[in-house]
Amino acid sequence: MRVLVTGGGTGGHVNPALAIANTIKENIPDAEIAFVGTVRGLENTLVPKAGYKLYHVDVRGIRRSLSLYNIRSLWLAAVSPIKAKKVIKEFRPDIVVGTGGYVSWPILVAASRMNIPTAVHESNAVPGLAVRKLVPYVDRIFTNFAVSAEMLGKSGKVMQVGCPMLGQFGNISRAEARAKLGIKEDEKYIVSFGGSLGAAAMNDMALELMRDYVSTRKNVRYTHATGGDHYESVLARFNEAELGKYENIELLQYIYDMPYRMAAADIIISRAGAITISELARQGKAAILIPSPNVTDDQQTKNAKALADIGGACMIREPELKDGRICAEVASLLEDADRRKKMEKAIMGFAPLDSNKLIFDELVRLADNKK
Repeated sequence: MRVLVTGGGTGGHVNPALAIANTIKENIPDAEIAFVGTVRGLENTLVPKAGYKLYHVDVRGIRRSLSLYNIRSLWLAAVSPIKAKKVIKEFRPDIVVGTGGYVSWPILVAASRMNIPTAVHESNAVPGLAVRKLVPYVDRIFTNFAVSAEMLGKSGKVMQVGCPMLGQFGNISRAEARAKLGIKEDEKYIVSFGGSLGAAAMNDMALELMRDYVSTRKNVRYTHATGGDHYESVLARFNEAELGKYENIELLQYIYDMPYRMAAADIIISRAGAITISELARQGKAAILIPSPNVTDDQQTKNAKALADIGGACMIREPELKDGRICAEVASLLEDADRRKKMEKAIMGFAPLDSNKLIFDELVRLADNKK
């Protein structure tokens, strides 16, 4: 079986794509799998690291304003399927699957026009532009949320499967993870991140938490990932504040071993994207969610509120990150084990379906039907 996988830009598209690819490999060891991405996305780090070949197509997202950038983006969107055909002809896939994002558009359109089975996965409740535009072309649309079907025209192509995740999420014990990371049982461990590219508000929050709370508590360990776009500037501020002298504080650009970090943590501080919430639910972790205000239809706030309303997480909006709010919330959670346990139990109710297997079975069926 030859499978071409496309989806890039951020970890929100790349990690589900890797999860799908890994599941195929686990079930069909001799499967040939390759990826298609852009030259600018996180896929250029994560895909080769996972051992897969990566092709590139020049395509860009569309901004919410009239500009020369958008004119260029629209032109690339029009011509990129022609260029994508070259990749498809070279690799000769039996099926092509995407995980959303603008790079999925040219590959899936080209594959559809070449009569190759196609599928796309949408992780968010509100489908992105690329997925909405792909409805007429693809054979199957996988969704994380049931509500997505209505926004896709109630197409008979839609199949709710949950969110595909890298295999280690939920399969690593707290003790195993802590042993691997060198974290003692009596230490509290906090992990925070603002997405693969990073977010200024999340980085400001982390520096405040390091300076005003963690630096004074030797029994608290803290790891924060800045994201690729912010590492150098945050590191400069980190060094200026002399936070590097504290052995219990760790500043990273990106967390490559997230399943272990999450499994070991007492508290996760993060955005409220669909994939992150699925990972937190699978791990059963107490979380402080700081939803991004820059997401279409304010979807992250809706995600975070849904969890907060059932006691599955604490939600703090960006404007509320002042007057020591983050330090107070972290202190409250770390000091109240019963509250953390209730949050862990509540968030597990959002654990996804066995998405990896459901997607694998359907991809095999689609590929077999075209033979």
